[in-house]
Amino acid sequence: MRSVWVAGSVNMDIVATAVRYPKLGETVLGRELFFFPGGKGANQAVAAAKLGARTALIGKIGTDAFGRELRHFLATENVCLTFLSDAADAHSGTALIAVANAENAIIVVPGANALVSQRDVAAPPVGQGDVLVSQFEIPLSTVRAFFSRARFVGATTILNPAPAVDFDRDLLELVDILILNETELGTIARAEIREEDPEARIIEVARTIQTSESQTIAVTLGRRGAVAWAQGTGLSIPGEAVKCVDTTGAGDCFVGAVAAQTALGVPIDQALVYANVAASLCVQRIGAGPSMPTHTEVMERLRRS
Repeated sequence: MRSVWVAGSVNMDIVATAVRYPKLGETVLGRELFFFPGGKGANQAVAAAKLGARTALIGKIGTDAFGRELRHFLATENVCLTFLSDAADAHSGTALIAVANAENAIIVVPGANALVSQRDVAAPPVGQGDVLVSQFEIPLSTVRAFFSRARFVGATTILNPAPAVDFDRDLLELVDILILNETELGTIARAEIREEDPEARIIEVARTIQTSESQTIAVTLGRRGAVAWAQGTGLSIPGEAVKCVDTTGAGDCFVGAVAAQTALGVPIDQALVYANVAASLCVQRIGAGPSMPTHTEVMERLRRS
């Protein structure tokens, strides 16, 4: 079996729920407070592992209480932590998340994630056919080095360019599968994308940032599902009708699912349908890391559909 290698962030998510978001300068009473393991890298690694792929996480955490709890959680989810190291001079990454009406607003404090280096991603024994996944919650120079190594060994790369930041577009030339939401697509393509835009337009915008004919670009659309441009064809994956509780981690679930399916040799069109169902299960639970579904749950949902 091919392996999934995720180079990315590990955070403790501090989640506060409320009836609505406060306006600027306003205080509102919250309902509940939770502490959940999270971080885009950790979420994607947990998703891939629970969905059947042999998965390892490359990253850094602090030696604080959050770091110890994060390491324990990831180990219980069968994520290989050989290349998750401790940073004695930085706190563990932390995300402050407000949840209201099933939507979220997030502030991320990188902490140890900012110290993930090119040396860290050069150490793991990645091989031909493996799947390498990364995002933008670790230094961009590290992501570039990670994907350059993938090109050298013949591995498949998956980039989730989130959070949306400015970056050198030649990084996209190292990406085999680009997975992003419409906001991130608009930032990269320098195009205005509205929530009500037809799928055909979103696919056309996605095609403008494609760097090779073999590159897949998948755009997640929340309740609307997802669209993609893959193998010269536009794909539309309709949304699942579910009761949404918390969207935190849904995009990461989608990415981890595509990575797992790719490692297992599943064609990209089928992988995207599978990932869409996995994400629909994720949003029915609160929290990020702990909300990732299992392969059994996804297959049961697919059978019912």
